[in-house]
Amino acid sequence: SYLGVGEVPGRVLNQFSMDEYNGYFRIATTTGNWRDTSLNHLYVLDEDLKVVGKIEDLAKGERIYSARFMGERAYMVTFRQVDPLFAIDLSNPENPKVLGELKVTGYSGYLHPYDENHLIGIGMEASEQGRVQGVKVSLFDVTDISNPKEIGKYEITEGEWSNSDAVYDAKAVLFDKEKNLLVIPVSYNKKLFVADEQWPRYDYWQGAYVFDIDLSGIELKGKISHQKNETND
Repeated sequence: SYLGVGEVPGRVLNQFSMDEYNGYFRIATTTGNWRDTSLNHLYVLDEDLKVVGKIEDLAKGERIYSARFMGERAYMVTFRQVDPLFAIDLSNPENPKVLGELKVTGYSGYLHPYDENHLIGIGMEASEQGRVQGVKVSLFDVTDISNPKEIGKYEITEGEWSNSDAVYDAKAVLFDKEKNLLVIPVSYNKKLFVADEQWPRYDYWQGAYVFDIDLSGIELKGKISHQKNETND
C-alpha cells in the first residue's frame, strides 16, 4: 500500500548515501553546480517521511564522493582540492551533528567498514592542488569521532596513471577481516622508453592487488596479472 512521500533537495550519489535505522531514513545529498555553488547536506526523516533533523551547507564548492552510515554514525567524504572526511553523530535523530573532520589529500570514492571504529577508504590520491594521481587505499580510525585519523595508507605509484573499479563499485572489493585480506582490481599504464624511437611506448597492466590490512597498516602482499605468460608476484 502507498503510505506517503518525503522530499529533500539535492542529488544522491549512490545507495550508500541512503540508510534506514531504528525507524528513521537518513540520506546525504549535494545541491548546486560543482566547483561553483555546490553544497552538501544530510537529512533525517521519520516514518511519515517528514524531515526531523538535518545538517546543511557542508563543504561549499565540493561534492560528495562517498558516504557510509554505520548505526548512530555517518561518514561523508567531499572533494575539490583536499578530502575532508566528515564524522557525524546521529544518536539524536532530531539533532545530527558534525563532531569531527579530517583533511587529507585525494579522496575516498568508496568507504567500507573494517569494524565499528575503523573504515577502509578506496579512492585516488591527489596533489594539494587537487590534481588526481593514482589509486590510494586508506585506513581511518574513528574511535574518537571528534578526532578521526588516517592510520594507514598505500598508494599505487606504478605507471603514469592507475585506476580501479573499486573506487566506485562496491562489488569490485573483496574484504575478509579474519584473514586481514583486501583485494581490488587495478590497471595502470607504464611509460617505456625504447632506444632510437622518438616517442615512448606504453605498457598496459591489469590484474588484482592483494593487501594485508590490519590496525597496524596496509601492506601489499602480491599482484595477480590478467595477462598471459606473466609471472605473478
